[in-house]
Amino acid sequence: MSYLDNIRTFVRVYELGGMSAAGRDLRISPAVTSSRISQLEDHLGVRLFQRTTRSLAPTEQGKLFYDGACSILEQVEAAEAQVMNITERPRGPIYVAAPLGVGRRLIAPQVPLFLAEYPQVNVRLRLTDRRVDLTTEGLDLAFFLGQPEDSTLRIRKIADVARVLCASPGYIARHGHPRSGDEIVRDRHECLGLRFPGATEFRWPLVTEAGVKRFQTGGRYECDDGDVLTDWAVMGHGIALKPVFEVAEHLKTGRLVVVGEDTPPEPIQMACLFTHRRHQDPKNRLFMDFVIERIGAAVRDSGAAGPVLQLPR
Repeated sequence: MSYLDNIRTFVRVYELGGMSAAGRDLRISPAVTSSRISQLEDHLGVRLFQRTTRSLAPTEQGKLFYDGACSILEQVEAAEAQVMNITERPRGPIYVAAPLGVGRRLIAPQVPLFLAEYPQVNVRLRLTDRRVDLTTEGLDLAFFLGQPEDSTLRIRKIADVARVLCASPGYIARHGHPRSGDEIVRDRHECLGLRFPGATEFRWPLVTEAGVKRFQTGGRYECDDGDVLTDWAVMGHGIALKPVFEVAEHLKTGRLVVVGEDTPPEPIQMACLFTHRRHQDPKNRLFMDFVIERIGAAVRDSGAAGPVLQLPR
């Protein structure tokens, strides 16, 4: 194994917070991961991590070395790009995160197409509806819906995504058809909530005659998976606030019906987050351009009663 392998392993251990997680990510055993870190520490003559049976944390020397290690890897990648024409023959992993609905319907279908064009690249896609931290989780790109909390990150907007309030015909037959956010709150409709650790938004932003107003909704059903909320809505358990592209098929077939028409939800931004350092890697830019080119127009064209999302192949 090379000194560069040891540095790469150190960076992934630092970013993922553990030997086992880094080993899984690098497709090596925990023993090899630990051995590489030990070799690096022996070479440098310092401890890079404080280890206990339950935790691992970088030392002050480890924190200092991380920035230098990242710089070394960036320079190596830049040198490789110069001599290998890497924009035509990119290689290596790309770490991508996306919300569950966006990832399943929009990002995941593009991955095989991208890999067919660039066979030396591997895409490691992580889907979650919680907010992710690019730096601490070692991600290259993160597709998301909403507004980023970290203003130091770079952002590339894809589209403003139309959203709807929707419920099943069965739910409407039992509880009535609310036409506005005021009726939803007044009549105490069952609202299906997207909740996850660290979530801060518990109100629905609806467009009224006076502008956007945030309605405090309530209900017994909560989940951190948006697709589960869709399933519950189809089953008749409540009203869901959903991006149109996630429920277009259900709206088309009548399994779901638009409600709250007088105060529709405010559109939500879809964008891609990245750090300046990650964007310098040509393969990351290639993947971002590839995906956005194929999903951007389809997402922008989806409307409140739009067609089933059609993605270019």
